[in-house]
Amino acid sequence: MDRLDPQLLTWTAVGVALLALLLAVVAWRRLRVVDRRLARLLEAGAPATPEGERLAALETEVERVRGALGEALRHVAVVRYDAFGDMGGRMSFSAALVDDAGDGMVISSIHARGESRTYAKGVVGGDSEVVLTPEERQALDAARTGSAD
Repeated sequence: MDRLDPQLLTWTAVGVALLALLLAVVAWRRLRVVDRRLARLLEAGAPATPEGERLAALETEVERVRGALGEALRHVAVVRYDAFGDMGGRMSFSAALVDDAGDGMVISSIHARGESRTYAKGVVGGDSEVVLTPEERQALDAARTGSAD
């Protein structure tokens, strides 16, 4: 059985994480535009006409999008480190991707001389059923708080 290239898996995981972050940013920017337009309409006073009904529908849609945005994996943090003392370059990493409720995952890639191994651990409510390494915990805490420390 052919083995999958661990480095390819690592880069694939990083690519997926970056894609998720990009999609969250696009959704957030669109929400801001709709929110600004809605605020302008409300300031102008919406008449009780079909346009007023459209405004009510838009308000409902904005609330739905806000709820969906809270479930997006938009809080991301990456911690790079040397997994082994004889290796340099901080080639190992742990990446945490969570939503507003702290649900998501932590992906870790441990780089050694001859191979790299990638692990994924689920996170619910800001914690995992599987024991997290200090680096994984650091990435998760940074993603949840939005700070690098």
